[in-house]
Amino acid sequence: MAAPGGSTCDAAERSVVARVPPLLTDLYQFTMTYGYWRAGRHREHSAFELFFRENPFGGSFSLFAGLHDCLLFLRNFCFTDQDVDFLRSVLPPATDPAFFQFLRSLDCSDVTLRSVPEGTVVFAREPLMEVAGPLAVVQLLETSLLCLVNYASLVCSNAARFRLASGPRRKLLEMGLRRAQGPDGGLTASRYSYIGGFDLTSNVQAGLLFGVPVAGTMAHSYVTSFTSMDEVSPQTLVDLNGDREPVDFISLTKGWLGRVCELLGAEPGKIHEGELAAFLSYAIAYPHNFLPVIDSYSVTCSGLLNFCAVAMALCELGYRPVGVRLDSGDLCKQSVDVRRVLRLCSKRFSTSAFDSLIIVGTNNISEETMVEFNNKENEIDVVGVGTHLVTCTKQPSLGCVYKLVEVRGKPRMKISEDPQKSTVPGRKSVYRLIDADGHPFLDLLCLAPEPAPEAGRHLRCHPLAADGTPLSVTPAQVICLRQQMFTKGKVTQPLRSAAETKANVQCSLQSLHPRHKRLQEPDSYTVALSEQLYNLVTELRRGSTKKNNFILGN
Repeated sequence: MAAPGGSTCDAAERSVVARVPPLLTDLYQFTMTYGYWRAGRHREHSAFELFFRENPFGGSFSLFAGLHDCLLFLRNFCFTDQDVDFLRSVLPPATDPAFFQFLRSLDCSDVTLRSVPEGTVVFAREPLMEVAGPLAVVQLLETSLLCLVNYASLVCSNAARFRLASGPRRKLLEMGLRRAQGPDGGLTASRYSYIGGFDLTSNVQAGLLFGVPVAGTMAHSYVTSFTSMDEVSPQTLVDLNGDREPVDFISLTKGWLGRVCELLGAEPGKIHEGELAAFLSYAIAYPHNFLPVIDSYSVTCSGLLNFCAVAMALCELGYRPVGVRLDSGDLCKQSVDVRRVLRLCSKRFSTSAFDSLIIVGTNNISEETMVEFNNKENEIDVVGVGTHLVTCTKQPSLGCVYKLVEVRGKPRMKISEDPQKSTVPGRKSVYRLIDADGHPFLDLLCLAPEPAPEAGRHLRCHPLAADGTPLSVTPAQVICLRQQMFTKGKVTQPLRSAAETKANVQCSLQSLHPRHKRLQEPDSYTVALSEQLYNLVTELRRGSTKKNNFILGN
């Protein structure tokens, strides 16, 4: 593990500015903005909301992530001369030249963002962010904000599910960079996997930018690159217990190999010499961090024996080996066999360091694999997860959307033939209602001018579920979920580090009732509308129907 150097906050901001310039958006954002500008509507005060329609992975919750990068994006939003010149080349030739001067002057100084805190448990169809300001600007922000939130929230939620499946005992290592969808996907996955509950990453750049603890030792290529002991150089190691003179480490290890083989009744002739040479070379290079992969050839006939011999030699010289990594086969069974041998060595050779050696398991680990680990006997201390974590194999997209809810103080609503695609109009406040046991049980959407619900006071609400049967509830506690995060071009809340956001995730998840956290067939969590908001939705639906009938002459 290595501590990050320099200011991770400054490095992260530079990374966002480089990765998410204002042109990282869809062309239709500019064509719509031009339409607003031509109609003289570009300064109309408007509000959009960002939300998702279904909880991911068949679960009952998601985690909201990506806010940190959204705030940095807003703070640095502006078009350069180069940006504007390129837009001139891609927008239709009839575009008024004055429009490009208008774009050059745009920034987010008149934009306000209210949001759920990053790392909070959230649910389908509740607004996570409200972005308000001049119509032209808040329209242009749509695609970039969705890009920053969608994958970050998805992979953070996926990581939380892996953590729930694993339980708190094991350490989780994210190692998916090589399988991620490009460099930015890899960086995002490393950061938000850590926030979602992982302990470590193999991604060095994530350590630099975000302060995520990094870890890693060797791959099979290092082992298979060696064929004989002649390739081990240097061949000595300093004895920490004695006069600190160099010791012939190869001879010392060979002596221990004979004793280990005798203890286990193993055949020395089956031991792979190249593997032993690789272990020796690595142990000499990193005597305090010796953790090799032991399944390049055969775990029981070669890898484990070679590890024990090298590790015993290290212990004799005053070093503490770390452990082993298993990367193929039945990880549960192999880990039990490995642990048995390590305990035998500890007992026979009176080497207590062998009692604390860790076993790392890696091999296409999925959420189902993690559940299996809990149901089968095993001795795995650390699990490394790659592909199924960072690619979110079970669901590749969260499907966040960004919808207009108000213009010039008037509510706007998308009314679709598909009820799931209809939107909830008006600027809103979001409240989390807590029961007497301290668990959230309902999130309530209210129109912004409405008074907040009160603890201990009865209220009536209407669930967003299809049947919409009214509920009567009395909360023991009420939490206002959304806070103002950005206004007048400035971030108004302290930017949280990855570690601070990770702590918020754990606190938010711990408060959630176990029935909502079940990985399979969880209970649905209720998101509901206040009486006033429900009446507004009903009124706008009726008004839309009457208007359509009038237009069609019915």
